[in-house]
Amino acid sequence: METIRMLVVDDEKNIRFTMSKSLEGLGAQIRTAVNGEEALGMLHDEEYSLVFLDLKLPGMDGLEVLRRIREGYPRIRVVIISAHGSIGSAVDAMKLGAVDFIQKPFSPDEIRGVAAGILAREDLDESSADDYPSLIELAKRRIADRDFTAARAAAERAIALDPARAEAYNLVGVVLEIKGEGLAAQKFYRASSDIDPTYRPAWANLERVTGLSGSGRIDLDHGEQRRRR
Repeated sequence: METIRMLVVDDEKNIRFTMSKSLEGLGAQIRTAVNGEEALGMLHDEEYSLVFLDLKLPGMDGLEVLRRIREGYPRIRVVIISAHGSIGSAVDAMKLGAVDFIQKPFSPDEIRGVAAGILAREDLDESSADDYPSLIELAKRRIADRDFTAARAAAERAIALDPARAEAYNLVGVVLEIKGEGLAAQKFYRASSDIDPTYRPAWANLERVTGLSGSGRIDLDHGEQRRRR
């Protein structure tokens, strides 16, 4: 059985400890690094599936570390850790290839849920995704792969299966926003929020892309599916 390794990169000792303990229950080997230089050296020495990366690091900042990971290790999934003061950089991180975002303070359940969801969707492909939930997860995986054509195709297949659900419209908007098509993204975010006015990710994305919110992140879902199950 292939060993799953996760790397937590944060200069705060208590964050590294808390996250390591939170992730141990997933059966993965957890490593930690205190800065970007150390993290990149560890990625060179061992294979990792998932990296939790703080945006504000001493020396090389998190965005630069993310760029280098995407260039040198494109199959590694990166989740951004951010304090409130740096949340504005989360959109840039998602556009650079981060697959999700968590904001301090966070709970152990949130950390485990994000990691488990990312790992689970790695087994999905176009032939195995044939219902609405799996197509939503496949779209997220293809966004992580930077294959935006396939991501939009998966989301549109989900829309065709059930046009009365909000999640897929939001994901098409995410794809368009990452590609720089803000006006087109707005239309899908509005469609998502019109279909389900309680679906928070679409509202958050719409407020940010229209400039009504001063800061924020591109919200693929961030636990909404887990709360609805």
